[in-house]
Amino acid sequence: MAQSVMGGTDVFAPGHIGELTQVIPPELVDSVLDETGAREQRLRSLPSRVGVYFVLALGLFGHLGAGLVWGKLVAGLTVMVPRPSEKALRDLRRRVGVAPLKQLFDVLAGPLAQPSTPGVRYRHWRTVAFDGCGSLNVPDHERNRSWLGRTERRHGPAGYPRLMLMTLCETGTRGLIGAVFGPSSKGETDYAHDLVGHLTSDMLVLADRAFDSNKLLVDIAAQGAQFLIRATSVRRPPILALLPDGSYLTRIGGLSLRVVEAEIHSRTPDGGVFGGTYRLLTTLTDHRTDPAGPLVHLYHERWEIEIAYLALRHTLLKGRVLRSKDAVGLTQEMWALLTLYQALCSVMVTAVETTSGSDPDRAGFTVALEAARDTVIRSAGPAPSTERSTSYDLVGYIGTRVLQALLPARRMRLSARIVKCGTSRYNGWNRDGRPRSSTPITTIEINVHPPALTGVRAHHRTGSGRWDRVCRILAVNDNEAMHAREIAHRLGLTAEGRILSGFNAQLCYWARNGRLIRTAPSTYKITFPDALTSSTGP
Repeated sequence: MAQSVMGGTDVFAPGHIGELTQVIPPELVDSVLDETGAREQRLRSLPSRVGVYFVLALGLFGHLGAGLVWGKLVAGLTVMVPRPSEKALRDLRRRVGVAPLKQLFDVLAGPLAQPSTPGVRYRHWRTVAFDGCGSLNVPDHERNRSWLGRTERRHGPAGYPRLMLMTLCETGTRGLIGAVFGPSSKGETDYAHDLVGHLTSDMLVLADRAFDSNKLLVDIAAQGAQFLIRATSVRRPPILALLPDGSYLTRIGGLSLRVVEAEIHSRTPDGGVFGGTYRLLTTLTDHRTDPAGPLVHLYHERWEIEIAYLALRHTLLKGRVLRSKDAVGLTQEMWALLTLYQALCSVMVTAVETTSGSDPDRAGFTVALEAARDTVIRSAGPAPSTERSTSYDLVGYIGTRVLQALLPARRMRLSARIVKCGTSRYNGWNRDGRPRSSTPITTIEINVHPPALTGVRAHHRTGSGRWDRVCRILAVNDNEAMHAREIAHRLGLTAEGRILSGFNAQLCYWARNGRLIRTAPSTYKITFPDALTSSTGP
């Protein structure tokens, strides 16, 4: 039963989250409440609009209980407001439900940077990244376990069930374009399929080894997006033609792709050398417009999504267990956290873009978060819509604090990737012996190496070294047809009739086996569709 509203009490006054209310104004909240059918049927002492802002404030002050969070919302108000009990606030959350918070996130989600903002594009493509975060702990309650199950460790189940979060992130700003979450048993690749629909033709997807399945690659390409994805170590794509920069062309799942194989080594001041082999799959097949070296450098932009999870998991949540003890509450809480994160990123990017030439990754999330908390406590409530329309500040208090504490340019560092949990199977995993603490990198060496092109069958291995050299010669010549005499000259063979005749016979043999195309007498090119050597665009 609704409580009676006292005369002179402004029940809508607690409906704010400080300066972030400019990003999520009351008109937007009312709109999503109407669209989702979550608006109250009669005026209450705790309206649904206030309920939405209260749920957002729970994410902003995750270290406080519901009653103390309400105290933050009303701390700066000068009008009379309701003083609800913990149960009334809990009932308010249930009445608001999940749909309005999800709708709010859908409205705010998307690329945040302008096309001219530094660090957000590679050529004319906006760089984005897929990845999952499986370390979100939830309360160990039977309702949560029935949905998420238990996380198994070496010595038995973990103390808390875990939620799997998968996002599509704009790497230049760490803003979220889309998000899904649920039980970790579903797997990252399956969640990634749910986000493919957010891709557009002006995006270039960066992803780690978990996302190189044929079906996912085909789905990404079907959206018109380009991709640069690291392949698993066991994948051996067919080598159809070598390119001058050491990469090669292949076909996977019916797609015309290019593969870049590189050795990357990082050197530390104490003389340590750490690194490994990377095999990258990409739809950018033209080596002239997209050389292999810059693509290897570009792939490491993928790590920006890891920093986004660092901000969400360890700065906003401080590593705490989520609040809710059932699936509905967890779902509402997650959409609120993602909405809040996106709103903060939006303010940060807007502020940085007012400073010419500044990269958005220099904005500190911790600075923005603490400034946003300050504005909630000092706020006198939401301003009237007419006043907001004339006094909107692109920078504001949060943006000013961010600009005053811009981070320095990114330092090159490395450290061991281990899980800080004694019962985890990855607790001591550090295969290449990296230092446990963060260590500066003095130099990074990237060596793109072409693959060894051995014969198609085992009994053809004789002379496979010559086949490798012939492929490279034709690749350097952009796979234009070449005469056997010219190929032999580049191989360093003498022009004696017997040697040249034997080499020509070998070329004829390769042509009969489909490895070369004979375009004219004694003139050959590699067997490869012309479509695969065409450029993907400017």
